[in-house]
Amino acid sequence: MNCTRHFLLKCFLILLGMTALSICFMQSGMLKSMKGLLESRIGPFLNTNRSSCSSKGALLTKQHIPQRQLKDILKRRAEEYRQHQLRTRTYFDSLIVVPSNSPLQYPVTGFTVSPLTKSVIPGLALHAQKREEYQVSLHVKSGVLLVKNALVDDKVDGQGQNELNISSTSLSHLNNLLGRVTYTSTTYHIRSSDLVNFSFENYEAIFPIMIRRPTVPVLYDPGEDVNSQVTITTKTFLRYRELNVLINSIRNIYPKIKIIIVDDSLNPESVRGDNIEQYIMPPAQGWFAGRNLAVSQVTTKYFLWVDDDFMFLNGTRIESFVEIMEAIPELDILGGAVSGDQYYFNFEYEEGDEEEGGCLKRIKKGYHQPLPGFDGCLLVDGVVNYFLARTDAVRRVGFDPFLKRVAHSEFFMDGLGQLMVASCKGLSVGHQKHRSDGKYSSYRSQKKTDARKKVYHHFFKNYLKFIKF
Repeated sequence: MNCTRHFLLKCFLILLGMTALSICFMQSGMLKSMKGLLESRIGPFLNTNRSSCSSKGALLTKQHIPQRQLKDILKRRAEEYRQHQLRTRTYFDSLIVVPSNSPLQYPVTGFTVSPLTKSVIPGLALHAQKREEYQVSLHVKSGVLLVKNALVDDKVDGQGQNELNISSTSLSHLNNLLGRVTYTSTTYHIRSSDLVNFSFENYEAIFPIMIRRPTVPVLYDPGEDVNSQVTITTKTFLRYRELNVLINSIRNIYPKIKIIIVDDSLNPESVRGDNIEQYIMPPAQGWFAGRNLAVSQVTTKYFLWVDDDFMFLNGTRIESFVEIMEAIPELDILGGAVSGDQYYFNFEYEEGDEEEGGCLKRIKKGYHQPLPGFDGCLLVDGVVNYFLARTDAVRRVGFDPFLKRVAHSEFFMDGLGQLMVASCKGLSVGHQKHRSDGKYSSYRSQKKTDARKKVYHHFFKNYLKFIKF
């Protein structure tokens, strides 16, 4: 790649593959139809790796829920789990077994197993013309293979090893044995993979095995209204007048919603009010350190980020954000507009070579495509400082506390490829009139030494040769 035409650390990124979003809306039906067709050809798919939970020594969790609330909570939890599955699935969660042009049949997209757990390899079969004897071989690199319940007369060589040879004079018997071939990884790792070489005469097929430790869902009970769904978060520094205007404007519309304030002022003042939490930091720790602290204290599914000099308008409605996020579980962040300005951007990114790193460039007003089903909404890479976010998604990315004075796009840089972001017009908040404050400005402005340190930080942390904001 050629990055040398750009200025020092000058470029910016992309690669969100957003076209997959529109595909996902029809994915489920497509896979169901394909699965039905395949089952008619090769029989039903069996989930050979699923096991029931053991109750020995365990707590039955729903016994600890008040009975009068149980029905409603179970309903909400079921919906949250459905959305969790939509958000965490891959587009090939359904097993697709394709009879190829060769006589070998196998799971073309691979399959997933738990580490150190014996699992049947689904879909193995041979479709060959009449022969005196049929012989197939399977080979793996980091696991062992076994035919379950093999008899003494079965011609199976290599049981419990990484290479397995199976032969029979009967094709139906051979396929019966193939239907019982298991794979077990031999090294514990929560996320790794293996390859299976499956061969017959001059034919060979290779397919992957994904080795994954199952994860426990982390769900947030959304409750029954916006007060239990959303926490409002902000960071303040030397601007208590503006902060109080913000709080009063919020309380005019949302008298009960929780507000979390992180404060790194030089001489902190107490901020009082119902359902307000103020967290005091050491002086001048900076923008991102404050955001991290604020988000760490959120207990709701979503948080709404606002700057301390914003103000809610009569038309400001958090519910509008929530409706869109609930409708599209794949979204992680939804930005609005500040005083009518719908600020958003995209990144262009090239990975570059191993020696010098990549190129990253921010494109103002750049977007991937419209958000299907929502007029005025665009799929982007970054938004303004007024956004609703999924708490768990943002925590996974986090805010880099090294960045104290100039920091906004950097969060979206770190979340590239991890966060699905959109921006919608009409979701607006106001901005207070700017008030001149020399002390505040002296802290906010980035000095030349800070700018140099920031460039080095991106050079090392983000492995960049060029960057352009």
